[in-house]
Amino acid sequence: MIYCLITLFITFTSTLAQADPEVNMNVSQIIRYNGYKVEEYKVITKDGFVLGIQRIPSGKHESALNKTAKPVVFLQHGLLGSSFNWVANLPNQSLAFIMADAGFDVWLGNVRGNIYSRHHVFLKPSQEEFWAWSYDEMAKYDLPAMIEFALRTTHQSQLYYVGFSQGTMIAFASFSSNHILASKIKYFAALAPVANVGSIKSPIRYLSYFAYDFQLISHLLGYYEFLPGKSILQWLASYLCRGKLDPYCSNILFIIAGYDDHNGINKTRLPIYLSHTPAGTSVRNMVHFAQGVLSHRFQMFDYGNPSDNLKYYGQPMPPQYSIKTMNVPTILCSGRRDWLADPRDVSWLQSRIQNLVCHDVTESYDHLDFIWASDALNAVYKKMIKYFLRDYYN
Repeated sequence: MIYCLITLFITFTSTLAQADPEVNMNVSQIIRYNGYKVEEYKVITKDGFVLGIQRIPSGKHESALNKTAKPVVFLQHGLLGSSFNWVANLPNQSLAFIMADAGFDVWLGNVRGNIYSRHHVFLKPSQEEFWAWSYDEMAKYDLPAMIEFALRTTHQSQLYYVGFSQGTMIAFASFSSNHILASKIKYFAALAPVANVGSIKSPIRYLSYFAYDFQLISHLLGYYEFLPGKSILQWLASYLCRGKLDPYCSNILFIIAGYDDHNGINKTRLPIYLSHTPAGTSVRNMVHFAQGVLSHRFQMFDYGNPSDNLKYYGQPMPPQYSIKTMNVPTILCSGRRDWLADPRDVSWLQSRIQNLVCHDVTESYDHLDFIWASDALNAVYKKMIKYFLRDYYN
């Protein structure tokens, strides 16, 4: 037994040593590794969560003497993700680096519960109360706190917002219910947009069968964190993603969001993707997603019975988010093969957006292609950046 453990440890350490160095880096280290400046900040929400965010203030070859005001863009990651979403590929393929080189002041958000936002002013991750939230609280507390902080720090009154997956969901929720915050968004680009998830093909659908049986859910998944990011994932990424095993790793990575069919993902980056994903969220957040599959509504968390909902909301049913009240200029970018942002749900969403700038559909794209496809610059990013720059300089 001892011999087996020693052998496993030697294999583990030697494998990590041979891995791509970015496997073991955090986001700030990845940014520096690629030749960009980075700043780190802590933002405290009104309910006490401490969020870690990063900033890329300038392009790779931009002079430090350049003090010219520049457009501010805020990038918000997706479900089970982190700010890593935006720096995962090579510099000419990763949106954060592309926008920094295009002249933007780039801010990378991290919502509560992921690896960069696992602190609270008085709660600890070992406590059930630390995990008692869903995307409602991200929309109500996290997004306003991070956006306001970025605006104060840059001395600007408005910024451009790019959300991916859950990053679009919390934006639709926040901008439709907080009109003061919405007035500070110049453009909202929604990549793989999510709101109503009634038609999703993702395995989240199977979780929906138990979404109101909180006792069973807690027995199966606990009350705390869902799919925590652990060091074992880094080992699996380095050890398994080699040669013939690459497709299996790809399937594991995409099991919730959908499979990569068009081979747009850079397979050599799979160990890096897997070492940073999943980054953590709460069980309640996943349950909230699952509830949406059954309800076909974009609404707040359902506590399971009218009396509890009455206690929290003053009404027997959870309030719905009214996207029609949001007037932010919005760009939709969706994929025909997306499991999580199903085209039928995106059509439902589009019909409710009052200030739609455009809706671009990429036929070959699934959910994760919007952040990790090697051709995303030409397929998605260039047009979005063109809209932003034309708006800023005109």
